[in-house]
Amino acid sequence: MLHRIKDELMNGIIPFWTSLHDSEHGGFYGYMDYDLNVDKKAEKGCILNSRIMWFFSRAYVELGDESLLREARHAYDFLKKYCIDETYGGIYWSLTYDGKLFDNTKHTYNQAFAIYALAEYYEASKDEEALRMALEIFEIIESKCRDEEGYCEAFTREFNPVANHKLSENGVIAERTMNTALHVIEAYTQLYKVAAGIEEHELVGQKLAALLNIVRSKIYNADKRRQEVFFDEKYRSLLDLHSYGHDIEASWLIDRAVEVLGENALTKEALDDIKKITLEMAAETYEKAFNGRYFVNECENGVVDETGIWWVQAEAMVGFVNAFMKTEDTRYLKGAETLWDFVEESLIDKREGSEWFWEVSPDGTPSKKPIVEPWKCPYHNGRMCFELMKILG
Repeated sequence: MLHRIKDELMNGIIPFWTSLHDSEHGGFYGYMDYDLNVDKKAEKGCILNSRIMWFFSRAYVELGDESLLREARHAYDFLKKYCIDETYGGIYWSLTYDGKLFDNTKHTYNQAFAIYALAEYYEASKDEEALRMALEIFEIIESKCRDEEGYCEAFTREFNPVANHKLSENGVIAERTMNTALHVIEAYTQLYKVAAGIEEHELVGQKLAALLNIVRSKIYNADKRRQEVFFDEKYRSLLDLHSYGHDIEASWLIDRAVEVLGENALTKEALDDIKKITLEMAAETYEKAFNGRYFVNECENGVVDETGIWWVQAEAMVGFVNAFMKTEDTRYLKGAETLWDFVEESLIDKREGSEWFWEVSPDGTPSKKPIVEPWKCPYHNGRMCFELMKILG
């Protein structure tokens, strides 16, 4: 399995995303339809650019190929030149193909991915400017994007709150989301990892520890052994929704956060809770979402969506292997192997010049969704390759 995963990374994912390098206008092309037509004048999402920048930075850290660092730098240059608001701070939502402002929404989720990318790029390049930019966006999140209860969602360019249409789904408009909290955790974990010796290092650690406490006290539903997804401002859940993909992703990302932060940064009670929570999420999703062939999407009001989504399979593989490493329960390892078989069979698009399908139906038929768009990126499947090569290798 490891040999096949590395082959997919080296001969599939990396060449595909390298081919989207926009030499004329900077960054990477933002859209490829199902029929593999690239729209070179499509909107360029700042989240997509951050995720591509993270991917090539991590690829360089793991593989040491200078061409990967050049691609990461190309994404970094685009972010620095176009994505950052020099007047009000923070990262825009999206730009036109040639770098003009398209959507000036500021979203906490988007700020988090910029930190994640900049911190990883700093690890790859040792460019002090990138670390300083990451810390400046950290300060933006802490000063503009949160209140006493936790992290808020969407804002105008000037950081005045607006309705959270961009990260609300399933017919609700959420004032707080599990998804944003999870990816702020992810970003702060990487920032804390690389900022040792920097003045703000301790503060980043404090905020990361506080976020983990928000998960255990407000987001995680211990009775249902799941995270709630959408909340009002008081963390009251708005919908009976079990997002299987986010829970298995959180099960290993939160473990990594504790590992990087250090167990001593948490009280014994908090640490015990978090270890219990991450194991419960892995076990619960294994029982409810893994159908013996692939990992289904979610369950809303008792109705299961059985779609096989690209990013969900990738995160489930990492989550299962992480659970195996903690428990030595071989069903998790076998589950990861089964998921990889499914990915190879049904999700990796065999057409030349393509990558992974967005999703497939239970019978393996791919949907006609784009191969690349502002949310379809190399971050989930690329990271799965890096993590499993590192853990199992």
